[in-house]
Amino acid sequence: MKKINLIRNFLIIALLASSSIFAGGGSRNGTAGAAQLLIPVGARGIAMSGSTLVYSTGVEAVYWNPANLSRGEANTNVLFSHMNYIADINVEYGAVSTNIEGFGAIALSIKSLNIGSIPVTTVENPDGTGALFTPQFNTVGLTYSRLLSDRIAVGFTANLVSERLDFVSSTGVAFNIGISYKNLANVDGLSIAVVLKNLGGQMKYSGPGLGIKANATDLSRNPQIYQIDAAAFELPSTLELGFGYTYNIGASHTLIFNGVFQNSNFYGDEYKFGLEYGFDKMFYLRGGYDFVSDIAKDANIYGLTAGIGINYNLGGLDLKFDYAYRDVKYFDSNHIFTIILGF
Repeated sequence: MKKINLIRNFLIIALLASSSIFAGGGSRNGTAGAAQLLIPVGARGIAMSGSTLVYSTGVEAVYWNPANLSRGEANTNVLFSHMNYIADINVEYGAVSTNIEGFGAIALSIKSLNIGSIPVTTVENPDGTGALFTPQFNTVGLTYSRLLSDRIAVGFTANLVSERLDFVSSTGVAFNIGISYKNLANVDGLSIAVVLKNLGGQMKYSGPGLGIKANATDLSRNPQIYQIDAAAFELPSTLELGFGYTYNIGASHTLIFNGVFQNSNFYGDEYKFGLEYGFDKMFYLRGGYDFVSDIAKDANIYGLTAGIGINYNLGGLDLKFDYAYRDVKYFDSNHIFTIILGF
């Protein structure tokens, strides 16, 4: 009964959050900051268009649904992921997790954007001063997850978000909360999940780069350096409702159907669907598509996704290799590579 009440209370919180945080987003589309939080990681999830709230487990679930961190098969996992993103940007991601008996599972994750060097330009030198700067966008997360029963898992992630552009920077904290429920209504293989992502206060840029030299019109003194007070911006919070169903065909073939409804106050609603075929728990084929509402259709640059996966056991070491492809308008397509080691 307590576990049923927990799910009920979480759903109530989710509905309250959706009414206060996400309501009426049409006029605010594109106004959130810290967009790095929305960049997905992990080839398996991306191959299915981000629809894996239910069936991403273990260390790969840290980004998608922290509740499923505790559902990993290995006690300790290490994940490395690389993505060729848009506009010559690379996304590097790493995570390590472990299960502690009687306590739950914990994980540490780091995501970093490799943007490269950009020429410094000024009003006096619009073609560049000859100097270069390197933007830094990093997210460091700490995740805790626990199984409340063989069906129910809950999880929580605290992310430290940092952004630096030359002489200005901004820092904030974002929280993810997730819950998953397996074998819903006693239907074997049917599962649901609810995740609230990127909840937190506003972020704001500051630093010496916001200083300008100007004259005070009402004072008789030489030009002074004044600090610009930058406007604060909100985090790109989302509410995601997911479902999944596993269908076994004999002893060697498995089909997994995934679906997610995502609501955000800064973008149109999204409907994500994915499919995975597995052979003998060793070889996998995946595909997916992300449908967006009309309000965001023109802004959506992503299309079909696909990928493959290979799992292999090396005498006590579980090795997983995943690859994903994502079609992109206007830019080169995304290519994602992920390696997971389980001990």
